[in-house]
Amino acid sequence: MDDAELVQRLRARDERAFAELVGMWSPSMLRLARMYVPSQAVAEEVVQEAWLGVLQGIDRFEGRSSLKTWVFRILVNRAMTRGAREARSVPFAALAAREAGADEPAVDPDRFARDGAWASPPRRWEESPELKTRSDETLAVAREAIERLPPMQRLVITMRDLEGFPSDETCNALDISETNQRVLLHRARAKVRAALEEHLEAADEAVHT
Repeated sequence: MDDAELVQRLRARDERAFAELVGMWSPSMLRLARMYVPSQAVAEEVVQEAWLGVLQGIDRFEGRSSLKTWVFRILVNRAMTRGAREARSVPFAALAAREAGADEPAVDPDRFARDGAWASPPRRWEESPELKTRSDETLAVAREAIERLPPMQRLVITMRDLEGFPSDETCNALDISETNQRVLLHRARAKVRAALEEHLEAADEAVHT
């Protein structure tokens, strides 16, 4: 179904269409909500509140973004509100600017060319050829590296590389600038790839000793 058909069915209170969306998007919504609330149980409540907000607001949806972006923006707003109530939340835009502007040695200078551009741009970490041939242990290393990232880097790489959001929808959902989104994503990818490289080198050394 395309967005227009989905919106039409949701406005008609089509229970099947709603159930299909809930089944498809709730796992991703739960992972994102969990980043800003203190427990899994609270994250589940946030997701439920977000879906209720979708039902209550679908008649006012104007199609300025994709339906998915709109739904996830509702989720983000509910997560921020709930997180603030739990005294754990900082506005996404402020947090993104703070992390993107931080002077952190996240990337090896050798990865840059003389003009400051990326000599070897960080790719989606799943695209590593080594990762495709290694065990679940390697995948676990990547996910652990993501969990150790600063909040906004973790959120951006989760939306872009785990959930498959394009950059514009990520920016819209989180209300952050394209520049900050790009910086956060590059830093996050670089850190995850560094963790993978360290793990793979250690694994190779163990094999040859």
